[in-house]
Amino acid sequence: MSTKLDQLTSWLKERKITEVECLISDLTGIARGKISPTNKFLDEKGMRLPESVLLQTVTGDYVEDDVYYDLLDPADIDMFCRPDEHAVFVVPWAIEPTAMVIHDTFDKMGNPIELSPRNLLKKVLKMYADKGWKPIVAPEMEFYLTKRCEDPDLPLEVPLGRSGRPETGRQSFSIDAANEFDPLFEDMYDWCELQELDLDTLIHEEGPAQMEINFRHGEALHLADQITVFKRTMREAALKHNVAATFMAKPITDEPGSAMHLHQSIVDLKTGKNIFSNDDGSMSELFLNHIGGLQRFIPEVLPLFAPNVNSFRRFLPDTSAPVNVEWGEENRTVGLRVPDATPQNRRVENRLPGADANPYLAIAASLLCGYIGMAEGLKPSPQVKGRAYERRNLRLPFTIEDALERMSNSKTLEKYLGSKFITAYVAVKQAENENYKRVISSWEREFLLYSV
Repeated sequence: MSTKLDQLTSWLKERKITEVECLISDLTGIARGKISPTNKFLDEKGMRLPESVLLQTVTGDYVEDDVYYDLLDPADIDMFCRPDEHAVFVVPWAIEPTAMVIHDTFDKMGNPIELSPRNLLKKVLKMYADKGWKPIVAPEMEFYLTKRCEDPDLPLEVPLGRSGRPETGRQSFSIDAANEFDPLFEDMYDWCELQELDLDTLIHEEGPAQMEINFRHGEALHLADQITVFKRTMREAALKHNVAATFMAKPITDEPGSAMHLHQSIVDLKTGKNIFSNDDGSMSELFLNHIGGLQRFIPEVLPLFAPNVNSFRRFLPDTSAPVNVEWGEENRTVGLRVPDATPQNRRVENRLPGADANPYLAIAASLLCGYIGMAEGLKPSPQVKGRAYERRNLRLPFTIEDALERMSNSKTLEKYLGSKFITAYVAVKQAENENYKRVISSWEREFLLYSV
């Protein structure tokens, strides 16, 4: 540990860092923690936070008391957060030289906190390591740029680009439409380079001012950290240019939703070979088992891919999003697409997670489903040829309520993830949903106020 802290100390001093943002991810993906002067950060070698921050909802509220006290010490004790020297990033938009350091969480006995999203991903990755396997992932993050809006009752509007005009029509893959926001993306790329984020391509997506950033393939935990950092960075770059960036799954009525597509493959730790391919280049049995596991268990982990009531608006008919767990080669209408690739690069693309999902939990859930399929030898359904949007088999739950019920009743998830995590996550999402139901929407005021 001392050697690792020495490396971290050297990193901070070389860059003359004066402030450190010490952070963890809560269940919703919000960065929570403390901002500390560098000297104090190095003296304390970590931080303490109340365990209860892991049971906060997106509104900052907490779950019901009976669930709360079943899961946590009633004295609201602290957990111990230790910095990960491999998860250190500069904060380019800060006035003072600042770094953000992602922490891991432990109890006072040194045991990993079960409710921590980062610890959950580590738990799944250990299952793979115990088999001699290493998952490789490549995320694709979609998001919208919008005008800044102070009133949440007002619909979001398309921002003005360099031309001074808002975008109209469908501009999928348009270079000129993406170039409308060149100054913003130049800053974003410069900042991400300083942070050593493994960004690949920028794509204009289907919606107005909807963009996609692809990450290079790499190790799962490191990519989850990078997504966490990237979402903060993208929002800050947008604010600098007087627009907003949102990763909501469905921010604009009648426009496509935003996804976090996950490409995943597995390599053998000893040979470095992709276990999804046989020696002759054909699909391996493990590959088919991996897809079988995704098909069988995605409906039970769906709240980790679609965590909010808004997430399920992305799955409505005619929204360009897959609504099933069918699979097929080179088929974007299925939930599980197998891109055309060389045998060493064979992978499956999980197209179901939304951009609003916690990256640690979404990656953990996607890899876990595939792992169970391989461990239990599950067979996939026949692959789909042609359009799959209208297929009625292998459908997903339609609402957050149904999805949470399936998750809470899953004995398989309880076996692999533990009952404490399942109970906590479901309770947080149920509390958020109850909070949402109390709000009277603009639709209700528009159509019911003087009509019923």
